[in-house]
Amino acid sequence: MFQNPSDLAAMAETLSRSPDYRVLRRLVPRPTSMPAPAQETRTGILLDAETTGLDHARDEVIELGMVKFDYTPEGRIVGVRDTFSAFNEPSAPIPSEVTALTGITNDMVAGHKIEEAAVNAFVDGAVISIAHNAGFDRKIAERCWPVFEGMAWGCSATEVDWRKHGFAGAQLAYLLNGAGFFHQAHRAVDDCHALLEILDFVLPTTDARALALLLETARKPTVRVWAEQSPFELKDSLKKRGYRWNDGSDGRPKSWHIDVCETELDDELTFLRTEIYLRDVEPRLQTLTAFTRFSCRV
Repeated sequence: MFQNPSDLAAMAETLSRSPDYRVLRRLVPRPTSMPAPAQETRTGILLDAETTGLDHARDEVIELGMVKFDYTPEGRIVGVRDTFSAFNEPSAPIPSEVTALTGITNDMVAGHKIEEAAVNAFVDGAVISIAHNAGFDRKIAERCWPVFEGMAWGCSATEVDWRKHGFAGAQLAYLLNGAGFFHQAHRAVDDCHALLEILDFVLPTTDARALALLLETARKPTVRVWAEQSPFELKDSLKKRGYRWNDGSDGRPKSWHIDVCETELDDELTFLRTEIYLRDVEPRLQTLTAFTRFSCRV
């Protein structure tokens, strides 16, 4: 039986006012628009790449999605300029587990190629790229399209403390549900539209938009501390503190490492000197900014 849309909206509104129900609305992508001429805005890119695997150095992109948007200096999204969605045929068949996850088949990508010129033209004018897993997406984007090498990057999964703001985790679909929407997940441009709404969500703990918090974090320099030649038997202590292992295959040190904000650096050095090395040491330090953070080159 056909239900009048206005009746459905009224029912949803009634349910949303009850503490016993939560109402999720299907995400409808925002229409494209240009900011008002007198409005001070900046332009960003939301990016998501579907790939044949999780090895950014070897696996291939099968779909690239991007949303180009405008935002105010205080982090309020004011409009969508354009969207980009394209398939790319890899050199080998798409693994079955990837097709099961994304719904992308070999027939869908057959004969398709993502042209570098098209990517360059779309990105032109943007001051930052944001991905929900920038530690992966930036690396593979830089490898495929050098235009991303010189850009500032932000990570919506790690540069907003979602748990601090009442969420149980940073999974994209879960965050979108928290913002009151649901969508078709694991297609690149759909995930970008979902991320747009998540970043424009006002966090109830601060009354600030998530994008504002992400930009604030991304602008702050961090320091990467390398615990080179640390005792093997203390690896669990390093891991528990948040250190990650690098096997040296990418040209970086074969070592445990951690990224900390500048105000936490002295505490981190004290930890290494008193609990790991048991002597005075001067570990290798790297200062990272939004222009270098998440890159495969650091």
